[in-house]
Amino acid sequence: MTTYDITWAKSLLKGAALRSTAARIAVLQQLAHANHPLSHGDVVDKLREFGFDQSTIFRVLHELADAGIISKLDLGDQVRRFELRTASQSDEMEHPHFMCVDCGQVQCLNDYSVRLTPTQANRKTPLGQITEVLLKGHCGTCQAS
Repeated sequence: MTTYDITWAKSLLKGAALRSTAARIAVLQQLAHANHPLSHGDVVDKLREFGFDQSTIFRVLHELADAGIISKLDLGDQVRRFELRTASQSDEMEHPHFMCVDCGQVQCLNDYSVRLTPTQANRKTPLGQITEVLLKGHCGTCQAS
């Protein structure tokens, strides 16, 4: 099991040729301990007590995404979410996500796999490379309400 400490964060940043700053380390640790993708606002709220401002967090999230350390998710609701990458290649699909259409909560579906198989008529036309799968529906909490 990986320990998401400062040494881990510094090593990850060094591997991406990025300087180890307090903000980058703090953002990486927040994303590493999250059990779902976090928005910019979520990360700002979690790091508020440490004195990081919104623009610094915004810049760090985009730098880490550009470096391929974290994934930037655009789920169609105008809220960018970020999560620590686990795939080795930047174009490799991570895992599917589930988004509740009622409350907007997003869950990682780490224990699920999605397989798309073309119909007989479409097998001759290549689709391309799928890099993200998003399932939308009603979460258990909203469905029970």
